[in-house]
Amino acid sequence: MPHLVILYTANLDKETDMTALCRTLANTMLEVHDEDGKQVYPTGGTRVFAYPAPHYAVADGKEDYAFVYLNLRMSRGRTDATKKRAGDALLMSAKAHFQPIFMHRHIGITLQIDEGHEVFDAKHSNLHPLFQK
Repeated sequence: MPHLVILYTANLDKETDMTALCRTLANTMLEVHDEDGKQVYPTGGTRVFAYPAPHYAVADGKEDYAFVYLNLRMSRGRTDATKKRAGDALLMSAKAHFQPIFMHRHIGITLQIDEGHEVFDAKHSNLHPLFQK
């Protein structure tokens, strides 16, 4: 973990490259460091997924509005300053990605960061060893 899930109105598929956004946001997460200069999110555990919503209703429906919801789920243990740094960096990256669309259509972006105690947390992966130093 961390996992960043993007839900978005499918009308954006013809206007932007969501795979590029996923890579940008993953890179942004990998660049976040804590107050001691340590990388916050492990390279092997960083994942970003985007899912289009083919059925949606946004605002009053009088226009073909667009919406993007980004939810970062991470385990506890990071300082408030680190969480804010991560949130600010992710929002800035998302805004930069969608800036051309803001020029010609109405779009909303929401970013939320959730952390908490997992009730059950099991992992099986051979990715992490690739990035151990």
